[in-house]
Amino acid sequence: MKAEGAGLAQQRTRRVLGPVARRLWDIQTEGFDRLPGEGPAILCPNHISFLDSAFLMLSVPRNISFVGKAEYMDSWKTKYVFPAMGMIPIDRSGGSRSRAALDTAAQVLRRGELFGIFPEGTRSRDGVLHKGRTGAARLAVEEGVPIFPVGIVGTDAIQPPDAKAPKLFRSCSITVGRPIKPERYAKSPERHRALRSMIDEVMFEIRELTGQEYVNTYAGKSSDAAAETRPTAQPATSTDVAEAEAAGSDPAPAPASLVSA
Repeated sequence: MKAEGAGLAQQRTRRVLGPVARRLWDIQTEGFDRLPGEGPAILCPNHISFLDSAFLMLSVPRNISFVGKAEYMDSWKTKYVFPAMGMIPIDRSGGSRSRAALDTAAQVLRRGELFGIFPEGTRSRDGVLHKGRTGAARLAVEEGVPIFPVGIVGTDAIQPPDAKAPKLFRSCSITVGRPIKPERYAKSPERHRALRSMIDEVMFEIRELTGQEYVNTYAGKSSDAAAETRPTAQPATSTDVAEAEAAGSDPAPAPASLVSA
């Protein structure tokens, strides 16, 4: 079994199931012309439903590989299908196991392909936009590729986090935002702060695309949330980052993990 990213199976699936999905749901897309026709890029969507990666995969005209939780490899229903569709399993316990998934993602980018990762790390069960983890920023800086924030709205009404099946004939939207380039972050001598600043900018753009409320806590991690909460209710903007760096302070607290899942 290969876990090296998307291939021919995804192309065929998109060709067959794309028109079917658009008949069953009203999937509105915007900003897809911003994506490069060729070459590597990282897509960072918010995560509100199980359908997010599927609908994005069916909407993007190119193959896209996604990080997915390693638990999918434990079920006979998904252990072969998901990797064939481009899923790269990630062990969310952290450390070298999580880093291995990002190493595979780096290979995908070096081949000039698209890679998708949910910066929140898991689905948002309360509908708000949670603090981003810096795995995507690390990949962008190390590989020199842009991040495209993606705003997804409405998929949680089609299939909420605990629902077993989607509801038909409902609408959702997927919007690709402006690219966030890694060059100015790569020049920073303070690597950890630069990665945090870059992913904060990504989360700010996602918030603008979705209109979600932002909370500065990690999704699904109550212990992290209690330890990492800040008084502010929004991520740092580009101006905030510049002002904080000039003052010698960190525009956001350091994450407990550098890996998104």
